Amino acid sequence: MADGVTLLTSYWPDFDWRAGIRLVDAAGVTLHAWKTDSAEVFAGHSAENLQQDEYVHGTYLFPNGDVIFNIEMRGVARIDACGTVKWALPNRSHHSIALTEDGNFWIAGVEGHFAETAEDRAYVRQFTGLKTPLYEDLLRKISPDGEVLQEISVLKTLYDNDLQRYLAKHNHRSGDVTHLNDIEPLPAAIAAQYPLFEAGDLVVSLKFTHLVLVMDPETGKVKWHTSDPIIEQHDPDFTGDGWITIFDNNSDFSARGQMLGGSRIISVRPHTGETEQWYPVEGARPFYTFAGGKWQHLDNGNMLITEARAGRVFEATREGEIVWEWIHTPYDDELIPEVLEATRYAFTPAQIAEWDCSPD
Repeated sequence: MADGVTLLTSYWPDFDWRAGIRLVDAAGVTLHAWKTDSAEVFAGHSAENLQQDEYVHGTYLFPNGDVIFNIEMRGVARIDACGTVKWALPNRSHHSIALTEDGNFWIAGVEGHFAETAEDRAYVRQFTGLKTPLYEDLLRKISPDGEVLQEISVLKTLYDNDLQRYLAKHNHRSGDVTHLNDIEPLPAAIAAQYPLFEAGDLVVSLKFTHLVLVMDPETGKVKWHTSDPIIEQHDPDFTGDGWITIFDNNSDFSARGQMLGGSRIISVRPHTGETEQWYPVEGARPFYTFAGGKWQHLDNGNMLITEARAGRVFEATREGEIVWEWIHTPYDDELIPEVLEATRYAFTPAQIAEWDCSPD
């Protein structure tokens, strides 16, 4: 097992089955927890985006115990180790938060366009073939202090790069047509291993178009894209040696993925066209989540996999051995809470004990 502690986002029995963030050690013992009650986090802000079934989707944990997180479709906020709100932006953020090398963050966002206003109808007409109501996904860059630095429209990116055919293949003219679920920048330390790209280029996942692309955030140019090997995928990452590795939900029409064999971690190499399946390998236990899901490439080469709808997180070696597993407390005899995210951090229990408001 790779060293460190694991951050988990889900619903928790000691929070009355409401959403929150928890940090656990290798034995599953809770080292720290953060409540994420939307009414408290966004107190003083308009409640028009407030959802009844709110949940945390996308986090980043600082070494001092501060955490930036999305309350899905409500907004993004930063709280300290005691849960005190440092800032909150009620701007419909969702799914993912990724640190950049300059200390800022890329966050998935969305803007709604509805038929009630002439302005919205006129705006949507630029996207030939689409109609209101329309949710326009945004790549949103923010500072650690909550300042919005840049916004990039996913729809404009597709149309400007002649990729709107993927919208037609999806065959939805309105609503959530792209479903952005991840943005990750290419680190400078490994950029030379990617002949087609440059440091700071973004790999972007669009679930409903089964599309992963790499783009320059300054010019908007899409340098590469793929769709064939994936179905409703999540969480592509640059993993070195030219590879982009993806959580492929491989969603099918069955309850447990029997039709296509379950979900996968697959890797594609843009400059050579190669594809590899990292997990499961032959003889390994299958897994499946038709929605949700994340993965993390750990420092020792293992994979930390979030099987969201099964309420399960496991760490597997490239040989297929499961070396660590965490399964959520069931809600009742039939239901288990989904786990939206699991991330391993190289913190020690001693470091965490020094945070304000940590348990004794």
